[in-house]
Amino acid sequence: MTIYHIASEETYHHGEFIFKEGSSGDWIYVVQSGAVEISKTIGDNKFIIEVLEPEDIFGEVGFIGGMGRIATAQAVGETRVGIIDREFLDREFNKLSEDFRLILVAVAHRVKKMTDRATEFTARQERRISKVLPVMFKLGDTLIKGYLGNMSTWGLFISTDNPLEPGHKFSLKLDLPGISDPLRLKCEVIWARQQAEGPSRPQGMGIKFLDIDMKDYQILKQYIREQGTDEESAE
Repeated sequence: MTIYHIASEETYHHGEFIFKEGSSGDWIYVVQSGAVEISKTIGDNKFIIEVLEPEDIFGEVGFIGGMGRIATAQAVGETRVGIIDREFLDREFNKLSEDFRLILVAVAHRVKKMTDRATEFTARQERRISKVLPVMFKLGDTLIKGYLGNMSTWGLFISTDNPLEPGHKFSLKLDLPGISDPLRLKCEVIWARQQAEGPSRPQGMGIKFLDIDMKDYQILKQYIREQGTDEESAE
């Protein structure tokens, strides 16, 4: 296990924000338990960049570049993070030559630009549609039924009375209307809502695709494009 100079620890419940995009602050954190979702928001849409696991660090771009937060960090499940000692970081950073510090600052600003551009590109290209379809997945030897709430080419939401815990990996067989062969997808649970929070926020789980072959990806992409066009025509 990697050893960091931890000054203090903080605990967050599922869905709590550790920091938000655009906020000030340049502390560097390390995930000690649970998981942290890193995301950016464009318009009304949230785009998940990465889900961090124990020993992963985050917040380093703000520290090195001396800028505000370039993304949002949010707890997935019960999460504990450590804050790396700021005096130690400043002392080590200042030991570097001025030229090398300038290089690191330039890299941090470039990372911000690349992240912004990649997210904007995804926002232009990505489409998410609402579609109620029955789905089945396995929990051990038990076959569980759920309903697809919405989907995109990178993941979907399943409404179910038996949501799996974040981090759980499983295989999903997805039958799409008009498509002869089912899509076989390897998935991971990113977040789970154990109780419904109103009609628009049912009990269920958000998942991302870990593995999808090119043929299934093209089928899913075409299906989403066609369904999205139908939805726009109906508005």
